[in-house]
Order: sequence, then structure tokens, then C-alpha cells
Amino acid sequence: MTATLIDGIGLLYTADPEREELRDAALVAEGGRVAWVGPAAEAPQADRRVDAGGRCVVPGFVDSHAHLVFAGDRTAEFEARMSGRPYSAGGIRSTVEATRRAGDAELATHAAALVAEMLAQGTTTVEIKSGYGLSVEDERRSLEIATGLTDETTFLGAHVVPSGTSADDYVRLVTGEMLAACAPYAKWVDVFCERGAFDGDQTREILRAGIAAGLQARVHAAQLGPGPGVLIACELGAASADHCTHLTAADVDALASSGTVATLLPGAEFSTRSPYPDARRLLDAGVTVALATDCNPGSSFTSSMPFCVALAVREMGMTPLEAVRAATYGGARALRRTDVGWLRPGARADLVVLDAPSYVHLAYRPGVPLVHQVFQAGLLLEEDIQNRPLVVPL
Repeated sequence: MTATLIDGIGLLYTADPEREELRDAALVAEGGRVAWVGPAAEAPQADRRVDAGGRCVVPGFVDSHAHLVFAGDRTAEFEARMSGRPYSAGGIRSTVEATRRAGDAELATHAAALVAEMLAQGTTTVEIKSGYGLSVEDERRSLEIATGLTDETTFLGAHVVPSGTSADDYVRLVTGEMLAACAPYAKWVDVFCERGAFDGDQTREILRAGIAAGLQARVHAAQLGPGPGVLIACELGAASADHCTHLTAADVDALASSGTVATLLPGAEFSTRSPYPDARRLLDAGVTVALATDCNPGSSFTSSMPFCVALAVREMGMTPLEAVRAATYGGARALRRTDVGWLRPGARADLVVLDAPSYVHLAYRPGVPLVHQVFQAGLLLEEDIQNRPLVVPL
């Protein structure tokens, strides 16, 4: 195996609680894993050397909430919101119509392009949900496409109730024939527990069916208003409760006393002009917090984790360190992964070289393309990532 030494690192943010930051550091990657981390002056010999030139290095971002398999465009909906129309999640059905009409190749090409955008911005691990098919075959093929792009696939048949069916009939379909068709392509099961989507009893029924089928749970919770989603997530041992915009004291207490991560999605608040989650309240209570993009065509059409880091610092009461930790270590915890999200021996060698002396610049210089290089499993994806497109195999 070829060992690669990355030295000349001005600041290495490892996300490893045992030694979170190292200055004048180096890292050795071998066999796709981190083999050694420490002071540059003590670095071992390697077959290949990459000079970071005094730049900051951070773990590859872990985006634990994204909806990438879809067709169509909701520009008009966004424009209407910016003109004062409130967001109510009603546009999901228009994306469902477009997705059902699209062929597999169109859906796969579009999803791969979004993954390439994410890679170019430092995201090396991404979760991809279904949820824009809402029929047995369209949900199944959405997940089959997603498996070509990531190991983190989520069955979200319970996104909304499609037109032309009752909620009770649709829940029976989701927990029966649809689940049976989709489970072989999914790792997770998710429910949009929200007014206008699925209530508490329906959410429990769907999650329990998914768990019985061998899937692990995560929940869309408390985005549009207070609701039972967070408590259900904690009750059923879900890996993550996502959105967490409108939390009660009981919600915060439940998150703090459970292993459920609170995944915050500030791109959605930015794109819907909604109140931002209070990350400070969660962090002060001892809750593990993750950041993710919620990349989707309606409420958060951004693929940029650096943008979400900047929003978290500016709008949600997080320090730059807390935001970068949530975008790396926190995202990994939301996916129950210990092999990504940090840089320590044995972890996958996913890392980002920033064209900046510190990760603070992710918030300090919002909107600036600061990603200089991306390594995934120890391999440099592009020497000049900003000027040449990435090709993602399907």
C-alpha cells in the first residue's frame, strides 16, 4: 500500500476530542485510512508527500440529511416565498409529479451532479433520501439510484400523503408493499412528522415497521411548529431528529438524555425565511448537534456545507469551532458512524485542505470558495477542484 504524507499543515482540526487541534501538523494516510497524526517535525517517512502550504485541514464534511433524487424545478415557489408567501411544504407534490415522469438516467445524472457539487465543497459523506416518488416503484427506483452514490440511503416514503389517496390507506402502503420493495436498498427509515404530513401515531407505526424490517430510524421533527416528532425519535432510539426548529423544554430534555442527535438544517430557514433553531440552547443542555444541508429543490436548494457552517455561526448562536464540529463529528454521529467525521488513526482518510489558515474562515468569509483540495479515502480527488468538474461514477 502507498502511504501519503500530508505535511505543512498550519492548523489541523481533527474533531477528535482527545486532541482536537494541532498546529504545524502532519497526517499520514495509508490503505484509505489515517495511519498517523501528529507534529510535522515527528512525521514518519511515506511514499508520497503533499505540502499543504500552511493551510488549514479539516475532516471531510458529513452531510447527514439530503434529498438528491428528484426532477423538476421550484424556482417559482422560491420566488413567491421571497415575495411574502409563507412556506407550508405544499410544493413537495409538484416535485413528486416531475420525478415520476423522469427516467432513471435523468434522475441518476442529476443526483450525481449534486454529489459532485458537494464533493467540490468538501462533503465526503452524504446521506440520500427517497421521498419524491411516493409510489412503490418510484420509491424503490429512487433508492436504487441512491445506492450508486452513497452507502447512507434513507427510505422516506412517508414524506407527504400523495394526492388521490387517504392517509390511512397510504400508511398501510408505506408499512407494507412499499417498505418490502424499498428495504433492500435502504439503511434508514424516516418520517416527516409534521402538520400536513404525518401525525404522531402514524409516525410511530411507520418507524416501528421500518425497524422491524431491519432499518434504523431517523425523523423529520419540529420544523414548522412544535410537535411529537422529537419525543418519538428519542423514544424509539432514532439516530437523529432533524430540523428541531420549534423545540419544547421536554424535547430538549429528551435529546439531552438520549443518544439521539439534533440535526439542524439552517439552509431551510434561510430559504423559507423561517426562524432559525436555537443551537445554543441545545449545546448548553449537552445535546450532540449535527449540521446538514437538507439539499432539496423546494425548501433548501443548497449543496454547500460551508454555507451552512456560516449560517450556523451567524444565525444560530454557534461558535466557529462548534459549527465545524457539527458539520463533521456531529454529522458522523447522526449516521452512527465512527469511521468518518474525524481524523484519528483508523478513521477513513477523508479530509479537506482549506485555502485559509483556519476553519474560522468558513464563517468569516461566507460564500468564498475556500476548498483547495479534497481527499477521500486517502485519494486526492482533484488537484484543482475549483476549476475542473468532478466526475462521480454511477
